[in-house]
Amino acid sequence: MTRPPTRDDEHPPASDDERASTADDERRESTAGVDHRSAHDDPATRTYDKLVRDRIPELIRESGDRPVTHAATGAEYDRRLAEKLQEEATEFCEDGDLEELADVLAVVEAICERAGVSREELATVQREKRAERGGFSEGIVLERVEVDGATDG
Repeated sequence: MTRPPTRDDEHPPASDDERASTADDERRESTAGVDHRSAHDDPATRTYDKLVRDRIPELIRESGDRPVTHAATGAEYDRRLAEKLQEEATEFCEDGDLEELADVLAVVEAICERAGVSREELATVQREKRAERGGFSEGIVLERVEVDGATDG
């Protein structure tokens, strides 16, 4: 299932090098380590080059700035969803904020939608795996496995 390309009608299509956005709303959309300025960049431009929520360009425009965007499709969209999942999971691990956990779930839902997997199918796989291998409710940490009959070198 592919996502149809959409473009910001107010702006010409952007090349990979031209994608940039500004505004406080965009910065709050997880900016740790993503402001990639160089000595040659316009100081009024911030380059993010990352997947953002669908309404972020609209919010940026409302703030008076101009987002430069393109719609990722195919393999690029898959790659950017995987990157976003890592980003959001890292943010949750760093601050434990419930909003970050909600972001993780939003990305998982987008990945499922892209793969044609329903919430029910995902929940079924989750239940099956829990029944077979258990959950994480007991906090068990595997420190090592000592193999019976093994000798030291």
